Amino acid sequence: MCAQRFTVLGVDFTSAPRPGKPITVAVGHLQSDAFVLEAIECAEDFAAFERVLRRPGPWIAGIDAPFGLPREAVRDLGWPLQWDALVRYCAAIGKTAFRAALDRYRESRPMGNRYAHRATDRPAGSHSPLKLVNPPVGLMFLATAPRLLTAGVSIPGLHAGDTERIAVEAYPGYAARKMTNASYKSDDRVKQTPARLEARKSMVDILMQDGGPFCFRLTTDRTIQTKLTDDASGDHLDAVLAALQAAWSLRRADDYFGMPPVIDPLEGWIATVPPEDPSA
Repeated sequence: MCAQRFTVLGVDFTSAPRPGKPITVAVGHLQSDAFVLEAIECAEDFAAFERVLRRPGPWIAGIDAPFGLPREAVRDLGWPLQWDALVRYCAAIGKTAFRAALDRYRESRPMGNRYAHRATDRPAGSHSPLKLVNPPVGLMFLATAPRLLTAGVSIPGLHAGDTERIAVEAYPGYAARKMTNASYKSDDRVKQTPARLEARKSMVDILMQDGGPFCFRLTTDRTIQTKLTDDASGDHLDAVLAALQAAWSLRRADDYFGMPPVIDPLEGWIATVPPEDPSA
C-alpha cells in the first residue's frame, strides 16, 4: 500500500455536534518523514460528518470514538456477538433503550467493578465504552459505529469494507500523555488558563520538532499552528493527534496497521496502543 497516496483525516468526535461544539476534522497527508497538516474543518451536524465518511478515497481516518463494546458486557446483555449485527441492533433500539440497558447492566455489577472494559482500554488508559457521562463514551459509540457501517468503510479487525476508505479508532489522550502530564484543554471558560495554553504550546512544539511519540514530524503553516495552540477546548489539537495516530497506522498498513495480529473482532483496538503485557 502506498501511504503517500492517502489523505489522512483526524476526527475529534462529539455525540452532540452543533455550531458551538462541532465535530472537528484535521486533514493532511504523509511525506517520507513528516505529516503535513493542510486544514482543520468543522462538521456542525451528523449530516456533515456523514459527508466526510462518503468522500472518495483513498483516505484513512483516525476517529476519537469507540468502535466496539466489551465482549463481556455484550455477552451478559444477550446482544449479538458479531460486530455488524451488534451495531445494527444498537442502532435499532435507539438511544433511550441503549442508555437504559447500560444503566441496568452497570447497576447489576458489584461496586468497584461497574464498568466492563475492552482488552484495548487498559493499556490505552481509555474509558469503558459503557460509560454514559463525563465523557459519554457509550453515546459516542452509538453515534459513530452505525455511521461507519452504513458508509461502508473498512475497519481493520472489525469490518471489511471499501479498502480505500479506512477508519481506525483513535484516542488522543493516549498520545497526549506521552508528551505531558499537564492538563491542556477544557470546555469550561473558567478553566481555560495560561497553564493549559503553555501545555498546548509545548505539545505542538514537540510534534513539530521530532514528532514525539509518533517518530515523524508534524508540519503545517503558521496560521494553523496558532489555531492548535489558541483553541482552549483542545478540539483542534485532539483532531490532529487523531490524524497522527491514523498516519502512524497507515505507515504500518502491511503489518496489521500496527495493531496486534489477533484482536477481538467485537471490541476492536485503538491505534498506536501496544498490547498489554500479561506478565506485567
